[in-house]
Amino acid sequence: MSNHEFFILLHLVLFVYWLGGDIGVFYSSKFVVNPNLSKESRLVAAKIMFNLDLIPRMCMSLMLTVGGILSEFNGLTHPWWQTAAIIMLGPFWLAMVLIIHFNEGKPIAHKLASFDLGFRWFVMVAIIISVAYSYSTGRLDPAPWIGLKLVLFAALIFFGLMIRVALKPFIGAFRNLAVQGASDADNAAMQASLAKVRVWVLAIWLGLLVEAYLGVVMPLSPEQIALIF
Repeated sequence: MSNHEFFILLHLVLFVYWLGGDIGVFYSSKFVVNPNLSKESRLVAAKIMFNLDLIPRMCMSLMLTVGGILSEFNGLTHPWWQTAAIIMLGPFWLAMVLIIHFNEGKPIAHKLASFDLGFRWFVMVAIIISVAYSYSTGRLDPAPWIGLKLVLFAALIFFGLMIRVALKPFIGAFRNLAVQGASDADNAAMQASLAKVRVWVLAIWLGLLVEAYLGVVMPLSPEQIALIF
């Protein structure tokens, strides 16, 4: 297996487990908010949901690094410092995701979660600026569809941030469920919160499917890109 084939395979694995894991999280969330189930059953469903959610977050953290390496095989060359940043980004992001997950409730997780929020905003804005600059200089002419994939990835980051916002009422009500059992108000809050989350989850699924389409078909000429932007 060549290096190119290895990274294509890794890219596909990340896509499959991101989308598949996300679907599993979404499905298990229905049992967490079901007031007809016992408290114990709902807490088990929540444990499954939270642990399963680690998989798509891991896949997302590595996607830019793998995609950046693959772009070299599509005619996009990077200066040494950019290559170094691309290679280090994935392990750094992945480590942060793992530390937050396995230290839930500890001070280090709280501090890293705050940093992670700003980090994701930074990555999202950096992607958009980088793509705009690359299109304006013709750097993306060998593979203009890569720029669109990057913009979509920035959108996926944004959708994930909106999920965090929509989940705030859910988290508060879930804590009540875990400690003393959920009241009718708690159940209503969790269900309303997940209803808002559903829109952003579906947007992520659609975005991932479009990302996959672009990676397989590799469409769009520089002239077509210019019409979009």
